[in-house]
Amino acid sequence: MNRIRKLLSSKETREYFMSTHFWGPVANWGIPIAAIADIQRDPKYISGKMTVALCLYSAMFMRFAFKVQPRNMLLFACHFVNEGAQLTQGFRFIRYHFTDKKE
Repeated sequence: MNRIRKLLSSKETREYFMSTHFWGPVANWGIPIAAIADIQRDPKYISGKMTVALCLYSAMFMRFAFKVQPRNMLLFACHFVNEGAQLTQGFRFIRYHFTDKKE
């Protein structure tokens, strides 16, 4: 317990929690959370162009988060989850608009 308290009260920990290296990815989690929540919605509301844009955006930022020094694995995880959610939305869009038989 004393070791955890010492770690949490260290200067490096305080600097990390007060940096954009932490708060940027935390704020960015709104995008994948919204995409996951939208999986339950009707696919007619999915924007194909926006889904493609968000897939490309997340792919680029996954690479950035991995290449930047020090590596930002929180940002990588956020965009990894978003990539999966956007790909799911993209498949739902394609299935609704191109493969489902409409009568």
